[in-house]
Amino acid sequence: MALDWILGDPRWYPHPVVGIGRLISFLEPRLRRLAASELAGGGVLLVLTVGITALSAWLAVAGAYAVNRYAGLAVAAILSWSCLAARSLHHESGLVARALERGDIPEARRMLGRIVGRDTAELEEPEIWRGAVETVAENSSDGVIAPLVSLMLGGPVLGLAYKAVNTLDSMVGYKNDRYLLFGRASARFDDLANWVPARLTGLLMTLAAPLAALSLAGAWRAMLRDGGNHSSPNSGIPEAAAAGALGVQLGGTNVYFGRPVEKPTIGDPLRPLDRRAWQGAVRLMYGAEALLLVVWLLVNL
Repeated sequence: MALDWILGDPRWYPHPVVGIGRLISFLEPRLRRLAASELAGGGVLLVLTVGITALSAWLAVAGAYAVNRYAGLAVAAILSWSCLAARSLHHESGLVARALERGDIPEARRMLGRIVGRDTAELEEPEIWRGAVETVAENSSDGVIAPLVSLMLGGPVLGLAYKAVNTLDSMVGYKNDRYLLFGRASARFDDLANWVPARLTGLLMTLAAPLAALSLAGAWRAMLRDGGNHSSPNSGIPEAAAAGALGVQLGGTNVYFGRPVEKPTIGDPLRPLDRRAWQGAVRLMYGAEALLLVVWLLVNL
């Protein structure tokens, strides 16, 4: 966590997720040719990607420990650092915020387009702020709390196995003609892997709200009421907790590949979507992560 908070995701660092992505790109066309069906090929892709990633992490740590204890600790710490994305999420969403502060809407749209799946070319300022807040809230679960829970339970081996599942979902877990069947196993397994962490994230955000000068009662109420207002079984929980704590409304119309998609709203529009809302979402993310660390330390004393 300290490495992530201080260094984030530096460009010079050979990130393991890049390697996982290359492995998926290598396996996909071969499994499509060899598997009996797209469903079977996608299932094999899931097993191979997660298995190879976990085995590679174990070999790296075990090999380093075979040299000496300090080498093992160093490799384990570096691999664990690569699983966490709080500073990176803060930085990338901050690029959107800084562009908006300069009044550079085209640049803000471009920066937001790097971290969301929706079309951003026509968005105006309030919708750009909404995208930034939603991204921080949603990814507080799968980019911060879920990998941290994995690290606490199984060290860098389980942490990187989780990142493999998450990367698979981001690459093949789409409901389109190409991936509807081939990516189904990855999408379903990602939903399963994130079910508990998403709800834990919502609870942690709620408890962290007073520490971030936000509303605990609002977070709890919105999470219970609106947590299911999302196409994902998990993403709505942290988004609702953040919306309630901030007093803003998320959801609504998004455009994907030129087609508008109406989504249920989450939260109430008590305050505007602006820089303060984004800053509050970032504080909630760090607060939830820090709170989880404190709980884990207390349990392990």
